[in-house]
Amino acid sequence: MKIILTGTTGFVGEGVLLACLDRPEVEKVLSVSRRPCEIAHPKLEEYIVEDFMTLPTDDPKLQGYDACFFCAGKSNIGMSKEDYYHLSYEITMHFAATIGPKREFVFIYVSGAGTSETSRQFWSQTKSKTERELRELPFKAAYGFRPAGMKPYKGQKRLQGWGKYHWLFTWIPGFSNTIEEVAKAMISCVKHGYSEPIVGVKDIDTLSKLCK
Repeated sequence: MKIILTGTTGFVGEGVLLACLDRPEVEKVLSVSRRPCEIAHPKLEEYIVEDFMTLPTDDPKLQGYDACFFCAGKSNIGMSKEDYYHLSYEITMHFAATIGPKREFVFIYVSGAGTSETSRQFWSQTKSKTERELRELPFKAAYGFRPAGMKPYKGQKRLQGWGKYHWLFTWIPGFSNTIEEVAKAMISCVKHGYSEPIVGVKDIDTLSKLCK
């Protein structure tokens, strides 16, 4: 499979990238980012875009792929509601439009644990809205991934945020995955599909076991 991947200069995206590069099912990864991910690999190509909102609809550089693993994102701490909405909703939806919804394409959006339609938290409402509207686009499937604590992948360097403190979650049953499990679950969704559009910690564990 050929994968478009965003967020490769962050903790989740970098880990998913490294895991995908190690998987035999993955033929090619296109990293779309504002700056280079500083990883060299025969399967990897990079598309540097300073502002995702400038990407044209049906961007030719984003054609010919099977799925997008949208791992780009940022904590809402210190951000205004307007800036967070733009980053988490508007940019994501515009990026989906640049690919051009296709019946054989799978879009996976990493929203995170705590995302909920009924939440009173603005970040959670925004993520949930993004998940829902991605599902309404005419893709083959769109999934909202909601991992919680994650153990880094081997060789990861970008351990900002929760990546530094993954060990806090490993002793809590049902509250943690490894980045490798997250990547394998994403690959399984592309290969086999999944009955649920929302993929939580336990779902990630189940799906990852299908990708041996």
